Amino acid sequence: MPASQQTLVVSSPEFVEDGLIPAKYTCQGEGINPPLDIDNVPEGTRSMVVIAEDPDAPSGTITHWVLYDILAGNSIDENTDDGVKGINSKGRMGYLPICPPSGIHRYFFHIFALDSSINLRPGADRPAVEKAMADHILGAGTLMGRYGKPEEIQEAIDK
Repeated sequence: MPASQQTLVVSSPEFVEDGLIPAKYTCQGEGINPPLDIDNVPEGTRSMVVIAEDPDAPSGTITHWVLYDILAGNSIDENTDDGVKGINSKGRMGYLPICPPSGIHRYFFHIFALDSSINLRPGADRPAVEKAMADHILGAGTLMGRYGKPEEIQEAIDK
């Protein structure tokens, strides 16, 4: 991250950094996006972007969520439709619920503060969003949570 960019402080009222993401936000629950809080948003922020990913997927990194042209602010609501939906790794628009096939995976929620809107049509893919926002990033931050199926979480605790 260039020195001119601020570090956003990303958190959630539902899980802590490196903590377990509640099942509600997964394929075993309601399958909705978790709420996110953002502190240290730079002055001049006009829009925000969220990209959520699972780098631990057996087939390579899975993009779970691309949401852009979100109004600048200090939070992203649970189960939100605020912003423009991009496509996830399954080729669908919106949030792809967390659903690891096995093991406990890490999920990164990357937030970007931009000096403008990126004005892409709904359904843009992650590379198009990343290219459009590249020269407009004022700040960025990440929250990482973990999730595994309940029996695998219990196994890890018992070890």
